[in-house]
Amino acid sequence: MILSALLTSVGINLLLCILFFTLYSILRKQPSNIDVYAPRLVAEGKAHSSAFSLERLLPSPGWVRRAWQLSEDELLSAAGLDGVVFMRIFTFSLKIFSFMGLVGILILLPINYVGKQLNAFDISDLPNKSLDAFSISNLEDGSKRLWVHFVALYLATGVVCYFLYHEYRYISLKRLDLFYSSKPQPHQFTILVRSIPKSSEGTSSDSVESFFAEYYPSIYLSHTMVCRTSKLQGLITDAKKLYKKLTDLKSDAHAQHKSRRSGFLGLWGQKVTLVDHYGKKLEDLEENVRMEQSDVSLAREELPEAFVSFKTRYGASTALHIKQSDNPAEWVTEIAPEPSDVYWPFFYATFLPRWISKLIVIVATIILTLLFLIPVAFVQGLANASQLVKWLPFLKGILTIAFVSQVITGYLPSLILQWFLSIVPPIMKIFSSMQGYISNSEIEKSACTKVLWFTIWNVFFANVLTGSAFSTFQFFLDFKDIPQTLAIAVPGQASFYISYVVTSGWTSVSSELFRMSPLFWSTITSCARGSDNEVDVSSVPYTSVIPRILLFVLLGITYFFLAPLILPFVLAYFCLGYVVYRNQLINVYAPKYDTAGKFWPIVHNSTIFSLVLVQALAVGLFGLKQLPLASTLTFPLIVLTLLFNEYCRKRFLPIFQTYSAESLIKKDRKDSSDPAMTDFLDKLVTAYRDPALMPIHYSQNANDHNTPLLT
Repeated sequence: MILSALLTSVGINLLLCILFFTLYSILRKQPSNIDVYAPRLVAEGKAHSSAFSLERLLPSPGWVRRAWQLSEDELLSAAGLDGVVFMRIFTFSLKIFSFMGLVGILILLPINYVGKQLNAFDISDLPNKSLDAFSISNLEDGSKRLWVHFVALYLATGVVCYFLYHEYRYISLKRLDLFYSSKPQPHQFTILVRSIPKSSEGTSSDSVESFFAEYYPSIYLSHTMVCRTSKLQGLITDAKKLYKKLTDLKSDAHAQHKSRRSGFLGLWGQKVTLVDHYGKKLEDLEENVRMEQSDVSLAREELPEAFVSFKTRYGASTALHIKQSDNPAEWVTEIAPEPSDVYWPFFYATFLPRWISKLIVIVATIILTLLFLIPVAFVQGLANASQLVKWLPFLKGILTIAFVSQVITGYLPSLILQWFLSIVPPIMKIFSSMQGYISNSEIEKSACTKVLWFTIWNVFFANVLTGSAFSTFQFFLDFKDIPQTLAIAVPGQASFYISYVVTSGWTSVSSELFRMSPLFWSTITSCARGSDNEVDVSSVPYTSVIPRILLFVLLGITYFFLAPLILPFVLAYFCLGYVVYRNQLINVYAPKYDTAGKFWPIVHNSTIFSLVLVQALAVGLFGLKQLPLASTLTFPLIVLTLLFNEYCRKRFLPIFQTYSAESLIKKDRKDSSDPAMTDFLDKLVTAYRDPALMPIHYSQNANDHNTPLLT
């Protein structure tokens, strides 16, 4: 790709960003769009409409100032520690890429450009220069200037590790501070017990009661058995849909007078209004739910799993970490999630189906990864004009038009790849839900990790290999040649990744602000059903957003050393993301759960991988550039980075896994003098009751008779 093609891509995306920002600045002030651009404020009752003024029709930057001035304490209160950690990814990235940008643009880039390996120095023909002229590939073999890159690599590694340590330590302390300052939470006193052995003398519930009453007599509080409620869940889902349909009918004055016959499919029977018909149907459905709840209780459809609660946090932690039985396959314990975070469908599968589903997920993920090589190869074909003409000869005439050629090779490939990648997060979330995780947050974390490594492989490695002379098969032929193979292939893809950062990064952030899909569906539903629709407040899509951010961190760190021209575009992405997502966290998204910062280890591990990758590339590249001493001296840097990672893993990771006995006992002692603890422990007895067994009150005749027959 030549520089003019890159500038075309930058120009198109810059115009799109300006358009999205301008439209958002206007549309967010319209009362009809408040449920699109501030659904959280609407749900919390904090949104209010102002009188009409001319200012409402003009763009204004006030929202940028409010998002920028938001303090971390305010962010913690609004989005939880997960929201704080999410924004710390942006601040961490801004710090490291500000340093890399200064070194890369002011020092490394000029050194690369004055090299003569690819082209002689000619500033007059700059627009038609290949972007490879700005990469390390342009330096002559054996050039002493390569030592500048060697020093820059050491400096950059030190800066990244310093800020990684600082962030890991800061978030660890925040996690502990949040624990000490928090009110008692049900999941702190509860564990999940699985594989409860069958008893010939009583039910599984009796087994749990007798086991924990015998071995934990002073700290055991209560337990809640998990029941099979899949049929009940289906009935409740039907009731919710019917209730929504009835609510929409009541909000439409014209529809309230519509009628139908009460018989089968409305073909015969007495004429009744639709409101009365659906109201009676909803009452019958509620009665079915009540009877099914009673049947579940009477039939004792218990699964061999239970939530067991204790009187102290330390007691729950003790039971969690001690093997309960001589048979390790029985009385298996796990950390219990928050009651609202429990993923109840998990409990409907026994051990063998869960084990089989894990194998299926592994195979399905591999197949999806291999199939994705098809669009990756197609995208690389578009990015290479000569290869595209070879595939499609009839495009030869069109590609002679400069602007068309620049759009097809500079803008279209990364846009198409972004479209294909958008379907991956939902698929990975489905895969993770099949693996037996007991909470929505664990499903989200697992899916986030899957999407991250899927993205790194397909967007980075597969693109590099399909876009170079080396095939994926050749890549794995000789392990010791991998650094040299990548050292040849990676710099040649710099132009594609610069365009990808602009197209996928800048445009995705601005479209996140504009919220095109929610705006479209809000307009359609408001026209079809009126303005009384229920506001849908979603949580931050960590599964898709965090992997994208970490991919740009990888690209920035990798190409800092190889092609520093990418750094201003990466830095611009993180600046945009910092402002936009702070705005979204306070206006759009509401947390559905809080893992207390457990996403940060994923960020740390990915950044360490990026550092080791660029160091391995440096080993191969210095060897190719006939600078063997620099190649040899880079090996200690890899070892030091891995040792640093091991230190952080030993020092900070345990804090993200479990709390220490010191912190648990301190917290228990502090709460022991709180009179509210008695009330909390009383409520803890029913905290983990399956929502499907709770009474529902949708119909107009909801009263005490809507409760289950047995509780």
